[in-house]
Amino acid sequence: MDFNFTEEQSMLRDTVASYLQDNYDFEKRRKMIGSDAGRDPAIWSAFANELGILGAPFSEDLGGLGGGAIENMIVMEEFGKALVVEPYLGTVVIGGGFLKHSGYAGAADLIGSVIEGKTIFAFAYAEPQARYTWQDLKTTAKKDGAGWVLNGHKAVVVGAPWATHLIVTARTGGGQRDADGVSVFIVEKGAKGVVTRDYPTVDGGRASEAYFENVAVGADALIGVEGKALPLVNKVIDEATAATCAEAVGAMRQLHAGTLDYAKQRKQFGTAIANFQVLQHRMVDMFMNLEQSVSMTYMATIKLSEDDAERAKAVSAAKVQIGKACKFVGQNAIQIHGGMGMTDELAIGHYFKRATLIEGLFGSVDHHLRRYEGLSFDKAA
Repeated sequence: MDFNFTEEQSMLRDTVASYLQDNYDFEKRRKMIGSDAGRDPAIWSAFANELGILGAPFSEDLGGLGGGAIENMIVMEEFGKALVVEPYLGTVVIGGGFLKHSGYAGAADLIGSVIEGKTIFAFAYAEPQARYTWQDLKTTAKKDGAGWVLNGHKAVVVGAPWATHLIVTARTGGGQRDADGVSVFIVEKGAKGVVTRDYPTVDGGRASEAYFENVAVGADALIGVEGKALPLVNKVIDEATAATCAEAVGAMRQLHAGTLDYAKQRKQFGTAIANFQVLQHRMVDMFMNLEQSVSMTYMATIKLSEDDAERAKAVSAAKVQIGKACKFVGQNAIQIHGGMGMTDELAIGHYFKRATLIEGLFGSVDHHLRRYEGLSFDKAA
């Protein structure tokens, strides 16, 4: 697949890569994720004020760089290479996606605040019973005068410890699993009744269990049309899935490159293990999985602007490839390194943990295979 970036997109990639190389090496990252905060806020400030990359996918009218999904893909791939934990996905891709696509009245102001690095979003959508069924909601939002009152529990809200606002899916009508009755709200994290239990994740990030106990919000908290938000949720999650695939590509590039370097240095029987034919074949297979993932990710990103069915099929196809490749590339990188590959001191284990988590993020391989199959049969019918 031939995919050429524009001059501006190449400059964006080089700018992000150069900054991360100088300011986000592995040892600095280890110190950051081991701190109480789990990150360095100065990095986020630099993304906003020095690099301007928080505006990458937003139009120039909103103060952005005039890009879109491809710019998100470029940034996320570079983040994957450096294992960046900053909440770009939740804030720019997901938060920005809801604001751009919903027709929200306050979108311009909030996007401006995102670009400046002042507003950080976390997406509270997952519930313990729901797995990958986004409309399976026990969290409710009930009318209270002109506003709403939210009650419920959201699980593994990634980036919530750092967020200023939560984007919350809640049921405003219908049964627990009905497509109708799904609504989306913006809730200030510091609002009365919002309780979070924060914890580190296995890949070095931070997440929270978020509880909403009679949380009162105004009418302006509603994003999109009341009870009709499921298509919007699906669209934004597809965009987030494509961006996560790009991050996985970046991580797999480092897994493959790190394994090649190690195999050239590690010696057995007086020769580098890179000379063993069976390991050469293994590393070629890792490379092939990586290159297939690149192509599928690019295709999914290009098709994000197409109709719902085509977009969803392309994203699911890419996520299937990414899920399989993350497992194959990650496990073989660890196996070739041996037991030391899983030590905290070696970068390869950290890449493996992130790749393993991405396998199930926004849907497992089995989930996306079923989704692709269902969409294909529906179209054929």
